[in-house]
Amino acid sequence: MTMMKNKVQLIGHLGQSPEIKVFEAGKKKANISLATNEEYKDANGAKVSETQWHTLIAWGKMADFAEKYLAKGIQVAVDGKLVNRSYTDKAGVKRNVTEIHVNEILIITPKK
Repeated sequence: MTMMKNKVQLIGHLGQSPEIKVFEAGKKKANISLATNEEYKDANGAKVSETQWHTLIAWGKMADFAEKYLAKGIQVAVDGKLVNRSYTDKAGVKRNVTEIHVNEILIITPKK
């Protein structure tokens, strides 16, 4: 059960191609924007579609994979962990962000 303490699994579509950053030591990071959609009926029976946006962070070999194979619009399944962090922006305002640090990505969209 210890491996399940902080685990996130999502299926969604990429909002844009991954943003890749390579650091001085050669370490690679990919920032990925993922949209998950949920549909339900409201109290009046009308169909409602709700989209949630998630920031995914992939490092090392996962970043290499993202750079090579991921593109805007494809559907993926993601396994990772939830990470909360804070930083101070250029205007001096403290910001809090929630990210998913990726352990595994599976491409669902079939090849053309």
